[in-house]
Amino acid sequence: MIWLAWRQFRAQTYVVLGLLVVMAVAFALTGPHLVHLYDTTVATCGAHNDCSSVQTSFLHHDRILQGSNFLLLLGPALLGIFWGAPLIARELESGTYRLAWSQSVTRSRWIVTKFCLVGLLSMIATGLLSFMVTWWSSPIDRLRDNPFGLFDERDIVPVAYVLFALALGTVLGALIRRTLPAMFATLAGYVAVRFAFTEWIRVRFAPLLHTIVRFQAPGQNVTSGQGLPSNPGDWIVSANTVNASGKIVGHFGGIGPNGEVNFRGTESGATYFVGVGKCPNKIPAPPVGSRGNVSSPPPAVQHAIQKCINSFHLRSILSYQPTSRYWMFQWYELTIFIVMALLLASVAWWWVRRRLS
Repeated sequence: MIWLAWRQFRAQTYVVLGLLVVMAVAFALTGPHLVHLYDTTVATCGAHNDCSSVQTSFLHHDRILQGSNFLLLLGPALLGIFWGAPLIARELESGTYRLAWSQSVTRSRWIVTKFCLVGLLSMIATGLLSFMVTWWSSPIDRLRDNPFGLFDERDIVPVAYVLFALALGTVLGALIRRTLPAMFATLAGYVAVRFAFTEWIRVRFAPLLHTIVRFQAPGQNVTSGQGLPSNPGDWIVSANTVNASGKIVGHFGGIGPNGEVNFRGTESGATYFVGVGKCPNKIPAPPVGSRGNVSSPPPAVQHAIQKCINSFHLRSILSYQPTSRYWMFQWYELTIFIVMALLLASVAWWWVRRRLS
């Protein structure tokens, strides 16, 4: 039975293997140069006071990475669609399952062998791809310092995603019994589950941490005016600015999502902090009758802006997940998706044994 299952999937396996070999060669040829470039330019740019231009130039080397990230996002879904969904549905459509069952091959052995072989091949391929991408992109990821932004495309969770996609495709193929509808259903189900984890479930793996700081204008030794946590890689879930009474004033009118502040002058000489109130002092800029973003004002203007902001007793309230929880979240999500995959595989096994005829 193992030999038969291998013959059915060896062509697809060779295609995936060939793709992995090509990517491995590309990474092996360019990876060491990328690390050397980081060590000799980005890591030492502070001594030459030209980090902005150096970092921008270095990030242009991520063309290969963009395609690899896309493949890691799309790969599990494709394997679930083209390997998982037809695994049983194609056999049921063509009737070839009867031949296997009449040759002393039990239903349990038939489905377990096929699923385990395809699952093992898929997990190995995805694991190797994730390892190569994580290794090659490490200098770029270190510079960007946004681990949660690349959570789905790094380290160990892609292996669990592909196993879940295969199990989902297998059970839907067994239930629907037609290959094409099962493929569409697999895509829809996989996208829905992944979206739910990305938007709602992952952030609840651990209680959010909160910080409350006095709101300061940009340029006052805080990041984007919001007083962010000390680690820039932390996952900021929500950031609101409230006044003395607790009313939220951020993200609307005067305070933008990145902490920028907006003021509007009047012909009478008064200045309004848009969406917050009238400043007790005058601000030299922006000009009377104009409205604009004040992100890098001169020192005198900056002092006047901060004096106005202080009069409203504004506070920034941030909720976030710290970078230190990254690997804990990776293991949580890996475990959850593997458990869901095993449950789906069990449903498919039970359905083939008890309900198919």
